[in-house]
Amino acid sequence: MAKKGKSISNPSKKIFVLDTSVILYDHDAINNFHEHDVAIPIQVLEELDNFKSGNDTRNFEARSFIRLIDETSKQKLISDWISLKSPDSGKFKVVLNEKPLTINAEEVYGKGKTDHKILNAALSLKEEYPDKKVVLVSKDICLRLKAKALDLNAEDYETGKIKNVDELYAGKTELIDFPIEIIEEVKKQPFIDAGEVELPPKNANHFYILKNKRKTANVFYNNSLKTISAVSTDPIFKIKPKNIEQAFAIHALLDPEIKLVSIQGNAGTGKTLLALASALEQRKNFRQIYVTRPIVSLSNKDIGFLPGDAKSKTDPFMAPIWDNLRFIKEQFIGDDKMSEKIDELIVTEKIAIAPLAFIRGRTLTKIFFIIDEAQNLTPHEVKTIISRAGEHTKIVFTGDIYQIDTPYLDSESNGLSYLIENAKNHPLYAHITLHKGERSELANLANELL
Repeated sequence: MAKKGKSISNPSKKIFVLDTSVILYDHDAINNFHEHDVAIPIQVLEELDNFKSGNDTRNFEARSFIRLIDETSKQKLISDWISLKSPDSGKFKVVLNEKPLTINAEEVYGKGKTDHKILNAALSLKEEYPDKKVVLVSKDICLRLKAKALDLNAEDYETGKIKNVDELYAGKTELIDFPIEIIEEVKKQPFIDAGEVELPPKNANHFYILKNKRKTANVFYNNSLKTISAVSTDPIFKIKPKNIEQAFAIHALLDPEIKLVSIQGNAGTGKTLLALASALEQRKNFRQIYVTRPIVSLSNKDIGFLPGDAKSKTDPFMAPIWDNLRFIKEQFIGDDKMSEKIDELIVTEKIAIAPLAFIRGRTLTKIFFIIDEAQNLTPHEVKTIISRAGEHTKIVFTGDIYQIDTPYLDSESNGLSYLIENAKNHPLYAHITLHKGERSELANLANELL
């Protein structure tokens, strides 16, 4: 399967046929198949042509791929095999409307559907190159199943996928029967040298719950300074942490040395609320607060079919963020000055709440940037967002890796899982997984039983 890395010496070269879903997931996919050859059915280019206009991430992926093919081909015919840029890479071509001689997918599954023409392109290569293994690569499970029914090898696109997602880094560890003297010392001293404390070896910023019978200390291990410090449970912007996991999240969100934070958890665990409250608590330290989320269109339709202007089209998608901001404002009932201040922050766009596509292209300097529902992003999108960070910017990703609304992502291949796995040892990064729901007992019932 396709993974990034060094070229693998393999005498049996394969031909990988890529579906549109793979290109929209990663526009650089053709360069991730080592020494093997890569083919794109002409129908994929036709579908990408429909995606090239717009501000959504898939539109950027489509445009980037089209430019990549143009640069790769130069003056050569793309219907012929063309060498890819890397010296260890295979060749690339676009497969035109060729029908296989033996099995015709359109006769089996029906005519007129692009997926069936893509299957035919792969089947034609299988007949043309009987000495090579032809593999259809697609994020579409149904297309892969149809391919396998026609005795055609089919695989998911593996680059960016996380294995053993149930063992994904959680950011916290509970230690039982910990020396009581250290638990007492943590409560007296602001910092303790981690070298004097017997903690499990860690290469990352990490939270610990130290327990000895009824004595407990909640601490943060700073990997850069090699120190541990107590974690406060004080409220921020009148939002008090309801459990120690939330206190850990607040600690990471308030720490000025941590520039990248991710919070993963089920619905109702307080991810977005804590991020927003932390941003407001630090509002004087940042030029602006951006709160955004990727728009997942209804029934796979573009939001353009909704009535009204851009704001009225996107407001329903932003409603959960506004709900959290309204909840924070309700904590200041009776404090007219602070209520007016929050309204002023919105009017002056000190707090900007907008879809991710609307924020794309802005300069992220001295910004507290919250990306909600980050599980609906691809790894490439997450990388693009972080790469735009300027000086004095803090980026926070929140989401639930098991609640994905896009058809070609799952708990292993989404951008949030990718970030947690790959950034966990970086000194600028901290992560916490929230387990306990605090929305209501009824909401907890849904998460636990249904």
